[in-house]
Formats: sequence, structure tokens, C-alpha cells
Amino acid sequence: MSSIEDLARSARVASRTLAVVDSERRAAAVAAMARMLESNEATILEANRRDVADARNAGSTPALLDRLSLEGGRLAAIAQDMRKVSGLPDTVGQVVDERRVESGLRVHKVRVPIGVLGVVYESRPNVTADIAALAIKTGNAVVLRGGSETLRSNRAMVEALKQGLASVDLPVDSLQFVDSTDRSLIRELLRLDQWIDMIIPRGGAGLHRFCVENATVPVIVGGIGICHLYAEATCNLERALDVVENAKCQRPSVCNSLDTLLVDDAIARAFLPAVVDRLGARGVQFRAEPRAASILGERAEVVPAGPADFETEWMDLVLGLKVVDSIDEALDHIATHGSHSDGILTEDPAKAERFVREVDSAAVFVNASTRFNDGGQFGLGAEVAVSTQKLHARGPMGLQELTSYKWVGIGEYHTRR
Repeated sequence: MSSIEDLARSARVASRTLAVVDSERRAAAVAAMARMLESNEATILEANRRDVADARNAGSTPALLDRLSLEGGRLAAIAQDMRKVSGLPDTVGQVVDERRVESGLRVHKVRVPIGVLGVVYESRPNVTADIAALAIKTGNAVVLRGGSETLRSNRAMVEALKQGLASVDLPVDSLQFVDSTDRSLIRELLRLDQWIDMIIPRGGAGLHRFCVENATVPVIVGGIGICHLYAEATCNLERALDVVENAKCQRPSVCNSLDTLLVDDAIARAFLPAVVDRLGARGVQFRAEPRAASILGERAEVVPAGPADFETEWMDLVLGLKVVDSIDEALDHIATHGSHSDGILTEDPAKAERFVREVDSAAVFVNASTRFNDGGQFGLGAEVAVSTQKLHARGPMGLQELTSYKWVGIGEYHTRR
């Protein structure tokens, strides 16, 4: 492998070409990358099976193994998602503001690629394709550093994606891959501010903290945070139960799965046992604070919540349960522990409006699963991350969030007085 600085430098050179390539050609490149994933399916899946086998032998959890696997039609779905990105309206070149100022100068802002992205991620090989598609579609080059547990899968996917770029005569150096498990290279990547414009970590809190503390390149923090649903006193219990089950069980290993359920005291005695019965049958274990525990009594799947349980992003079949007296207590709890995806289940429009107004999270939902906080579900096609910070982007980062802008001033030989 070339040195990591050489990879980043090559990406910078390629980014200059990408930045001026027309929209149709970038879209064609993404479609070609999707085709090459499908053409190389056997090679990619064989590499992935070896990664999964090694992870299983190392004692990885079922949740981690699920995140690693490309089986069950997932690779085909990834290719299809890339085609959706290919067909999305282009953001590069859009004029987002235009005015004539007092001097007579005409000024506007136009969207431009960020340049070179550095993405450090863990466990999920689908991230490789998602990021490549969004980066090329927006004219950005990218340096990818995936987790050691997916090295073979990522290597095979990147080779196929580069074949797609070559087939439409775009520079293959636009897509760089750190083909090494040496963790010291991450620190080096984080300090290449001469060549890289933005670092996007995707993984656990430890990875995010490491990036923030060691980077000289700007870092987008996201993809971590506690997700809450608050079952308010007026909610339809049967329909609310469906939402809770979906939020927790549909794919528990991802960042927008439910971590904590807050239940209004007025409905707790009816709702909590129903939740435990339904979700317990799906293998969910529960961490209950004292009021919830007293309602549920002795159940094998329910244990008392520990001091850190409401600060834990479970990413597994575990759910925190807490009884609250009012929406005020629910809002206070979410303000202390939330930031990612938080929702209210209610039939009271005023409570819904207040919840949306006061909860300061990346995504806020009314009568919907937290699992919808996702670039594809929000119509973005895909995402590079779900940002939980407020600068430069928040929530799912799709095409628009991978652009910046520049000001353009047009005059008639204007001079400033």
C-alpha cells in the first residue's frame, strides 16, 4: 500500500477533475459502480463470508455479525440504493442565493464540492458503497478507512467500485482505500489537513472521541446518541406498541434503533406489561428504573436499571424503561440524555407540537419509529452519516450536506468606493 499521505495527495489531484465533471457523467459513474458491484458479487460475498467467519470465531455478538454480513440480498440492495443516488437531482452548481447589492454588483452563492473526504468507519461494509456513491455524485474524492473486521469485504468492494469509475473514464484515484489494519494510520489520516477537507467517523463513541481529540482536519460527529420514544397519556396503545416494536426490533444493531422508552404514568400499568410481553417474545431484555420495575414485577427478562443504563446506546436487543409523570419530565430526560432520534406517541396535537418545538435532537418524530432517521427514508438516497452536531450539517448527511458554497460577484468593471 502507498503511504497514507500519498493516498490523500492522489485524492486531492483527482478531486480537481471531479469538481468540473458535468452532472450526467458523475451520475453515470455512480450507476457504473453499482453495476460492477453486481458483476463482482461472487468475489465480494466470498470475501465477506471470510470476514464474518473470523468475527464469529472471535466471539463477536449477533448484532455485530448482522452488521458485517452482506448476505440475504443485501449486496443487491446496496447496488439498487446506488442507482437511486445516481438518479437524484444534482446539487453541485445550484445557485442558492442571488441578489443585487447597493453598489450594483450582482452576487450569488453556488454549491461546490467540499473536496476530499476522509471517512473512518467500523463494522458495516455497506458504508463503503454508500459513501463512494454520495462522494462521486457530489464531485468529492474520498479516502476510506474501514474496520479491521471488514478488511476483505471492503477491499473487494473498492476494487469493484474503481472498475466502475474506470469504465466511464473518471480518475480511479477519486476513491482511495487504506488497505491496512494498522490503527496508527488513523491518527495520521486525521492530521492530513493539507490534503483532506473533512473527516467523517462512523462507529462507536470511542472512535468519535478519538477523531475529535486527534484531528487537525474538521470532524463531523454523528451516528451516536441515545434514541427515545415517549408514550404520552393519550396515545393509541395498540398502534404505539407497533411503533415501539419496530423502533427496537426491526434492526437493533443500528444507530437509530430505540434505546429508551419513556411511559406516562397514566398508561404505564396497561402499556408496560404489553411492551414486555410483545418485545420479550422477540428476545429483548429490559433495564427498568424502580417505578417501571414495580409495575412489571418479577420477570426474567426485566432487571433493575443501573446508573449508566440510560446513557447507553444499546445497539442490541436491550431496552431501557422509565415511567414519567408528565411531558415535562419526559422533555427533561431527553434534554439530558438525547441528541440523535427522539419521538412522541400521542393523540394530543398540542403535546406533539410542544415536543417538536422543545426537543433539540438531530431528528424529532411524532407517531413514528426512530428507525426513519435515515438518508434513504428521508428521500436523500443514502447518507454518509447521521450528524448529531449543529455545524456544518445535522441529521442524515446526503448530497446537499456534502457540498459547501462559494460566493460569486459579477460586475461591470466595478470598483469599490
